Formats: sequence, C-alpha cells, structure tokens
Amino acid sequence: MSVQILTIESQPFAENSYIVWKDGNREAFALDPGFEPELILEALGERDLTLVAIVCTHGHCDHMAGNATLKAAYPDIPIIIGAGDSAMLTDPMRNIGALFGFDVTSPPADKVVTEGETLRVADIAMDVFEVPGHSPGHVVYILRDTKPVMVLGGDVLFRGSVGRTDFPGGSMEQLKANIRRVLWPLPPDTVVYPGHGPVTTIGHEKRTNPYVAD
Repeated sequence: MSVQILTIESQPFAENSYIVWKDGNREAFALDPGFEPELILEALGERDLTLVAIVCTHGHCDHMAGNATLKAAYPDIPIIIGAGDSAMLTDPMRNIGALFGFDVTSPPADKVVTEGETLRVADIAMDVFEVPGHSPGHVVYILRDTKPVMVLGGDVLFRGSVGRTDFPGGSMEQLKANIRRVLWPLPPDTVVYPGHGPVTTIGHEKRTNPYVAD
C-alpha cells in the first residue's frame, strides 16, 4: 500500500499537522490539526482531496486547535482521539491552552480509540497503541501495510529527543518505558512522523537518541 503524507507546520508552536491519503484515493484524513487549519483546507483543495476524518494523537491544544474549523467545513466527519485524552478537547485547562493564554476548545470526540484496535480511515488501516508519558492518553498510529512501516507518533519520539513530560499527567519514566515497549520492536527502517521537527526512523533513534537509545 502506498500512502502519501503531507506535512503542514503550524505556528506558533511549530507543530506538524499532517494530511494522509492513499495513492489513487481522493479521501484523506487530517492528523493533529494545529493553529493554522486554513493551510490544511488550502492543501486539500489544491490536491482535490476530501476530508473524511480528524485523527488526534493526543489532546494538547497545539494538536487540536484546528478541529473546530475543519469540522465546520466538513460537518459530518468524525473527530477521533485516544480515550484517555478525549476530555481535553473541550477543556482549555486540561488541554494546556490556558497555560499559554489560549482559550482553545474542540468539538467533543465522535469516536475514541484504545490500544489493540485497528482503525481504518480513508481506506488506511492503523494499529492503535497507547503511549502515555507526554499526556495521559496519548496514542500512536502504526501503518503496517506500507513499505517501510510508518508511525504517526505525535509528541512521543522526536529526532534526537522525546516529548516533554513536565505538563500535567506527564511522566518521563512512563514515556521511556512505553517507547521501548511499543516502538522499539518495529523494523529499523520504520519512519516516524513526529508532532514537531523532522521525520526520523526507529533505527536511528535506537542508536543515537540520548533519552532512550539502547
């Protein structure tokens, strides 16, 4: 299966929003729409893609600030998020927007996912894994039918770093343990699409990441 992933960097947090679609399919989903959802709408229009879902890795404000705008443009699409972070969508204190002076909310989740599920969106199958530590209900989505395997990773593993754990509900020990449990068994050439910064691979981070390298 060939999957296209377009990165849209959203300010003011340099957050990676993604548009994901399968080759030959005009349906796409938005992953973690940030503070500049108009860039997502423009990109969809330029590529003649139709948005069919909003998928979130976690509930922090910079990863869901665009949900309301996209939902207004496509009222029938579901908002999907891990069960443990779903309450953050509608609460600026929980989604840490209030900590940065942003009164950010999203429409509530239409569907929540938990570890062990396979989520199929836009004809793309993704295995759901819970990787708490950056946020209590953070999930990652693993696309195993692609070559190489792809991880839509949110704020778990970055090139040379890991997600912050100093927000409410964070835990560095938990984050490290879950990175090793969920991500390290994947093939070395697995490509990780993170919530901030450049893409990386599992092999590169296992060798060189100062926080979690073997």
